Amino acid sequence: MKKNIFTSLTILTILFMIVLFESNKVFAHCDGMDGPVVTAAKKALETGNINLILIWVQKKDEGEIKKAFQKTLAVRKLNPEAKELADMYFFETLVRIHRAGEGAPYTGLKPAGRDLGPAIPAADKAIVDGKIEPVIKLLTDKMRDGINEYFKHVMAKKNFKKDDVEAGRKYIEAYVIFIHYVEGLYEAAKEAAHGHYPEHEEGEPHKHK
Repeated sequence: MKKNIFTSLTILTILFMIVLFESNKVFAHCDGMDGPVVTAAKKALETGNINLILIWVQKKDEGEIKKAFQKTLAVRKLNPEAKELADMYFFETLVRIHRAGEGAPYTGLKPAGRDLGPAIPAADKAIVDGKIEPVIKLLTDKMRDGINEYFKHVMAKKNFKKDDVEAGRKYIEAYVIFIHYVEGLYEAAKEAAHGHYPEHEEGEPHKHK
């Protein structure tokens, strides 16, 4: 019984982590070749405007980025092959430093066209369109579905016979999961978004992943 509850709560906790810390998911888009960081890097290299990418790193990392940027600009002029290698070097350097600034590990650049799920594209589109309503609907619909699912599970097991200990345990398991789900949603909703990771520097503005 305890193992079942623990397993269920563990799964629930993982789901919360997925919702709350999108940037740490396998399909986080800051490390994608079609993600916002690499996209900004491409524009910076083509225009020579380093300010387009300095906004993606913390102030303490500007020096390293500036050196890498200048080296890349110099090498990419040699020939097409050198340009390709230099650009990839710079993309990797920028993404690595960006992720380190948020306390996130760098696991290499990810290919373009990955399935990012519904949340990240919806959030990005909201910023472009200036309309948050579709994101709110997406999240509220998902939460409503989850609450209803766990609530129905609890109610289906609620009216057990008082001497049926095993049935009572199943009810308690469903009850605990439901309560933790609701509590987790509430705590997540009231939590201030200080950054994806607790390691981000105090006083540093949150940088979008």
